[in-house]
Amino acid sequence: MKRIRLAAVIGTAAITAAGLGAGAAITACGSTGQAPAAAATPGGSPYSYYRSMMGRLYGGGSAGSMMDGASYGWMMGGAGYRWMMGGLTAPAWMRGHALPGFMMGATRDPGKIMGQLWANAPGPRVSPSQATTLGSQIPAGATVSRARRQVTFSGATVRLTVVASPADGPDETFRLAGMTDPAIVVKAGARVTIQVVNADQDTAHGLVVTASQARASWMPMMTARPAFAGSALWFLGNPTSAGMHAGTLSFTASTPGTYRYLCPVPGHAQKGMTGTFRIT
Repeated sequence: MKRIRLAAVIGTAAITAAGLGAGAAITACGSTGQAPAAAATPGGSPYSYYRSMMGRLYGGGSAGSMMDGASYGWMMGGAGYRWMMGGLTAPAWMRGHALPGFMMGATRDPGKIMGQLWANAPGPRVSPSQATTLGSQIPAGATVSRARRQVTFSGATVRLTVVASPADGPDETFRLAGMTDPAIVVKAGARVTIQVVNADQDTAHGLVVTASQARASWMPMMTARPAFAGSALWFLGNPTSAGMHAGTLSFTASTPGTYRYLCPVPGHAQKGMTGTFRIT
């Protein structure tokens, strides 16, 4: 893999992940089926893949490489890994509403960069036919109103699958129960588990439930935080011959209100990859 310059990759990682928390069984950066950020301790195949990828990009933190020095060297180790898994331990300047100018020089689509980097990351996969079935099926215990484009759950346990950008649907959208970006309604206190499948052939996607009701910005993760602990899934890499990346996030819908679910990859929510998440 050829080395991609600092602004294109570190800047992309920062704007897609800065300031967010991870969830149970979260899939961050495409390394699927992982534990929450609090438990995302270095070790195992996801961490090995992370080290290998970062080493190829930045020379393993060797003297004179782009990962050398206090500013970036931390990303090669456990602290950087936990942050990339959704932790809140990023440097203060990564948690603000703007990034340093040197990080804004990316010349490629951030989603395409991260989709390529994490395409071969370890983790569960589903076949294209499975993704089609999952995106069309009505979740157990759900009531669907196609007229209102809404999926309503009345139980204390909510399980659903969302497919990101299926090939036979509009680009930059989610599919649930055969609908595009439907409203999701759950009861207060429900334990919500969302499986996310990236069906897009050349772009990373993720899903975050956020409290922000403002019009989606190009960099939603710089202006909005997850509404609940565990309600963030950064992004899944591009599909490969092994199948489409699948990851799971899990959280408790503890506070009634109207929230939004969106794709955290820069530009995607602004293009319409977002929907309403309501707790009654």
